[in-house]
Amino acid sequence: MLKKIEWCPGCGNFGILKAFNTTVEKLSNSGIDRGRIVVVAGIGCHGKLPDYVELPSFHTIHGRVLPALTGIKLANPDLFPVGFSGDGDAMNEGLEHLLHSAKRNTDVTLFMHNNGVFGLTTGQFTATTPKGVRTRTTPYGNPEEPLNPSLIALVSGATFVARAFAGDMKQLSEIMFEAVMHKGFSFVEILQPCVSFNNTWDYYRKNVKKIKTPENFSDAVRISIDTLNTGIIYRTERETFEEAMMRTK
Repeated sequence: MLKKIEWCPGCGNFGILKAFNTTVEKLSNSGIDRGRIVVVAGIGCHGKLPDYVELPSFHTIHGRVLPALTGIKLANPDLFPVGFSGDGDAMNEGLEHLLHSAKRNTDVTLFMHNNGVFGLTTGQFTATTPKGVRTRTTPYGNPEEPLNPSLIALVSGATFVARAFAGDMKQLSEIMFEAVMHKGFSFVEILQPCVSFNNTWDYYRKNVKKIKTPENFSDAVRISIDTLNTGIIYRTERETFEEAMMRTK
């Protein structure tokens, strides 16, 4: 039985949830049994998402979504492990796991909700909070430059990198489907407004741009630098971590 949704009214997570449900339906219509889609979530507002989908799921500790996904895929290669993580969960506590998952090309998918704050704990700044933004822990403005999650995943070796906006559920769902179907490490950064502590709805609606997938890595790096570019930034094929593990037996 699904739980009552407890996100704040207007939260960007609603769009992400709807887009993911559409993606699951499309995967099912493509012949992938719903029982093979396993959802893992970490700590943060995004962490409630497994309660709102009828899929096998696992709720892990802060920053540890990717180790759980890796273990699931190694234990049963026939599964499609899908992770949801916040910017604090992935870029603060879990950054080292992102780097190594990308480097290894682990055959899993990570959807990172990027709202630029620790929303669940009432709005402290994270590694992706823009410089100058005032938060609970930066009352005079954030003095730090933010990390660029998509660029980090790209230069770390991810073979599928995309960025999307929670307000464009059609594009988001299309990207989600392509990410799950991709063989290798898929990373999708989702620009997700937090209506309570970092309400970026109007800003993103006016400024996000859709791009065509570039033809080479250098162009992908250039496109990923602009954090308002959305679309599939990079896609390539190489040996996955699981294939490498089987080859060494």
